Amino acid sequence: MFNYSIKSSNFASKFLFSYFLMALTMSMYFFYSNKIVLMEWESVQLNSSSMSMIFILDWVSMSFSSVVCFISGCVMMFSTSYMQNEMFQARFIWLVMLFVLSMNFLIFIPSLIGLLLGWDGLGLVSFMLVIYYQNPKSLGAGLITALMNRVGDVAILLSVGWCISLGHWNIFNFWDSENMWLVCSCIMLAGMTKSAQIPFSSWLPAAMAAPTPVSALVHSSTLVTAGVFLIIRFYPFLTEFKWFNMSLLIIAVMTMLMAGMAANLEFDLKKIIALSTLSQLGVMMSSIGAGLPLLALFHLYAHALFKALLFICAGTIIHSHHNWQDIRKMGQLWNQMPISTSCLNVANLALCGSPFLAGFYSKDIIIESMIMNNSNMITLFMTLAATLLTASYSIRLSLKSLWGNMNQSSYHNIYDTDLMLFIPAMMLTLGAIISGAMLTWLFILPTAPIFVPFSQKLLVLSVTLTGGILGFVSIHLDPKTSKMSLTYFSSTMWFMTLLSNNFTSKSSLMTGFFMTKMLDTGWLEITGGEGMFNTNKNYSTMNQYIQKNIFYLFLVMIITTTVFFPLYLMTSY
Repeated sequence: MFNYSIKSSNFASKFLFSYFLMALTMSMYFFYSNKIVLMEWESVQLNSSSMSMIFILDWVSMSFSSVVCFISGCVMMFSTSYMQNEMFQARFIWLVMLFVLSMNFLIFIPSLIGLLLGWDGLGLVSFMLVIYYQNPKSLGAGLITALMNRVGDVAILLSVGWCISLGHWNIFNFWDSENMWLVCSCIMLAGMTKSAQIPFSSWLPAAMAAPTPVSALVHSSTLVTAGVFLIIRFYPFLTEFKWFNMSLLIIAVMTMLMAGMAANLEFDLKKIIALSTLSQLGVMMSSIGAGLPLLALFHLYAHALFKALLFICAGTIIHSHHNWQDIRKMGQLWNQMPISTSCLNVANLALCGSPFLAGFYSKDIIIESMIMNNSNMITLFMTLAATLLTASYSIRLSLKSLWGNMNQSSYHNIYDTDLMLFIPAMMLTLGAIISGAMLTWLFILPTAPIFVPFSQKLLVLSVTLTGGILGFVSIHLDPKTSKMSLTYFSSTMWFMTLLSNNFTSKSSLMTGFFMTKMLDTGWLEITGGEGMFNTNKNYSTMNQYIQKNIFYLFLVMIITTTVFFPLYLMTSY
């Protein structure tokens, strides 16, 4: 079984890398030839409506599919070592491959009905992957993930019903009609749930119950980016409604700020990276809301590479610490795991937007475009605040786990020599370094040039440096845990974890607990069946005691009446 699993994971990684090379070549062809291939197969026709399966091949779909398969190949190679002790590793590999297949269905099918094949496939397989470790915590996290995403699934189904008046479900041929504002609302809602925007954000950190290779795949290029990609596909139709851009922009910047505040107070290594994903999803959504869908796609690609690298490095660290994830129990990793530490630092710097790394090219140009387009001052300020917090929690993570004092146990075995962990980390590190410059040739040249003053040009870099200094300062602070404090408000993601997890169930569970204590095990227990049983038991025990000692009682009565009573009579007279 073990050898079969090793072979199957190696075969899966080789297959995904081969597909990546083919898709990358085709995406370059479609980009430079400016061609789109649309294949349609009509399966059912009812009155004036026809149901058809549509596949699209253009540079957007091919390039996104190549990124997904490249990261999936790295994750498969990483899983060969990380999941080697799992009994059912082949089952895990099949689930991951189904996950990648569902994402590709979503990418290549531009039909509102057809994309449900990939949309629901992502939801179903993600649930099975989140509950892969079969325990109550994983089940709870899986249910939160599945049920929140079902809200978006229902929105897609409703939009399918409202689009029947158009006579088709082709994404590229939608137009504004009587009920199409409802379709726009449903598509926006579906994208928000899948990409965990406020108020559907709490499922994203909960999904960390999945194995780390799954987290690397989910948080980089598959599940959480499906909502962003859906809105990018529908963008020409959605922009016909004036309220769409501003609504999405406000929600996105709130999500960015909330995720940054929560990440600065978190100590779980995987949850910090998950909250950083939530923050970057807010960057993508805010870019779409600001009217820059092409730059959102640019940041999606760049973010996918360095976020997968972050999770693979975090998985290596967790694996060497015997599945311990608390950064307060780590330290001096730069001396013990130099390769993973170097890759993690590159990913952290790319996440912060350090110059000439992947995040620098995408994040800077998004913020500069928002400045040039005279965006709302409040949303721009919140975007800069979220950028500052991103640098803060990235530096805090590095200081706590990589360069801080050694807090591990005195006996530990931390090493960094496994090739199956080293090779995918190196490939993704190369992508995090050079992908920003390479993707700039595709995404920046077709867009309008950006002209901002020199002071505003340095604004993003200044904010990033300020956030790094704040990270150095905050490492020595001990946040308060009082339920009335700002810390509690931020660490619970603006109370969304409480509202999503316990809002509907806590009151009924607490009422049942008190009813059990006061009635079932209280008065009803004393006066009911248990009380009557105890009373009968006591009387029965007393009766048995009397019946057991009745011979001695009669003997005492005989002696009393035959001896002591006559003596009493003789002495009394």
